[in-house]
Amino acid sequence: MARMKYLVLHCTATPEGREVSSKEIRHWHTDPVKKGGRGWKQVGYTDLFHLDGTVERLVKNNEDAEVDPWEVTNGAAGYNSVSRHVVYAGGLAKDGKTAKDTRTAAQLKAMTDYVRNFHERFPQIKIVGHRDLPGVTKSCPSFDVKAWLESIGIRQ
Repeated sequence: MARMKYLVLHCTATPEGREVSSKEIRHWHTDPVKKGGRGWKQVGYTDLFHLDGTVERLVKNNEDAEVDPWEVTNGAAGYNSVSRHVVYAGGLAKDGKTAKDTRTAAQLKAMTDYVRNFHERFPQIKIVGHRDLPGVTKSCPSFDVKAWLESIGIRQ
């Protein structure tokens, strides 16, 4: 068990308007490489924000500030044992290549509620985008997390 240091926000890197299922994410992450997956033992995210704002739990956790071994998800190499990772469906323009904040109004509301609640319970845990972690070269989650946090009243 480790003390949680980060809540990491991700996107699925799928085109704007394309829904993503938990089954699809499990395939991407946990299926063997020869079957098109990454061969991980666990999916990369605890929760998924669907286009309609529904939040789906992908990996159970005990909702505390510790990361127990059974709660570890594979969201960012080197940070998984001290992080909770959440993801929204989207993150790319319709061309499927260009990074874009594609959060729907419903996703934005759900993510705002989720993050505010999380921050109220655990103000000591830093909330970051995947791209904000040292050594990460991806554009994920396709928006400026620090600026967004400030826009919803969270200053870290």
